[in-house]
Amino acid sequence: MAYYLTGLLILRYIMRGSEFTELRAFAAIVEEGSFIRASARLRISPPALSQTIRQLEARLGVRLLNRTTRSVAPTAAGETLFARLAVVFGELEGAVADVQAARDSPTGSLRINVPRIAAMRFIAPILGDFQRAYPDIVLTIIVDDLLTDIVEGRFDAGIRLGERLERDMVAVKLSDDLQMAAVAAPAYLKGRAIPRFPQDLHQHRCINFQWPGGGNIYRWEFSRGKRSLEIAVEGSLIVNDTELMLNAALDGAGVAYMLDYQVQPSIETGKLVRFLENWSPSFPGFYLYHPSRRHVPPALRVFIDFIRTNRE
Repeated sequence: MAYYLTGLLILRYIMRGSEFTELRAFAAIVEEGSFIRASARLRISPPALSQTIRQLEARLGVRLLNRTTRSVAPTAAGETLFARLAVVFGELEGAVADVQAARDSPTGSLRINVPRIAAMRFIAPILGDFQRAYPDIVLTIIVDDLLTDIVEGRFDAGIRLGERLERDMVAVKLSDDLQMAAVAAPAYLKGRAIPRFPQDLHQHRCINFQWPGGGNIYRWEFSRGKRSLEIAVEGSLIVNDTELMLNAALDGAGVAYMLDYQVQPSIETGKLVRFLENWSPSFPGFYLYHPSRRHVPPALRVFIDFIRTNRE
């Protein structure tokens, strides 16, 4: 009974407007464990968020957070307040989500961060159908190969390879495991020995890949049984886009090392020859991921369902 009455008091308090903003900010900091991540989630600046918390602590007359240069954690009073707030906010968010879910067509804005390779595979094929199915959702797709933090970038979700997912994210699998594939055009291989071991690549012109943003040159990774190795291949062509690499390989420029699904159609038509398959490692496929929340926004929920239903 006392717990219920406390919840009512909190509810009355948060209905006053500015106090609701303060308590919402406090809860976000505790949930994120960081002022920076909380400010990105709330879409306000870190200084503004700090000022909001100072106002709340002054209003309540008690310290709610212990802050250092590297971490933030609730005090005993802060833990008590957050435990009560979690129940009340959960009920409020649930009520809003139920109302929104009952609409014939969800509304709102949705920002998605996705690398180009995944954008072409998962996003491009569904854009028209999704817009026709949900015309009231404002969808923003940002193609980005730099592994941007979606919380700091104020994105609702992103797509990424499983091995590069952050641990605190909710992940939805979009594809099976992937495998790398070493390929070359028949015209390039004419008169040359097909590599049987990764070290044989040193006798070939290879198409190097540079990580976006001026990063390092990718060292080709191979594994067989318990043996793993990386090869710094040689060649006079360096690209930072896989479609360019594919086109160059088809044109006979040299050996390419790419995701298997990208080159499989060309292998089936004989335009590319695959080799070193027994040395090509597998790894987790693509995932759609988003920050952990008690209630997923309706616009994001229908987007996830749509992309899973319509994926290849």
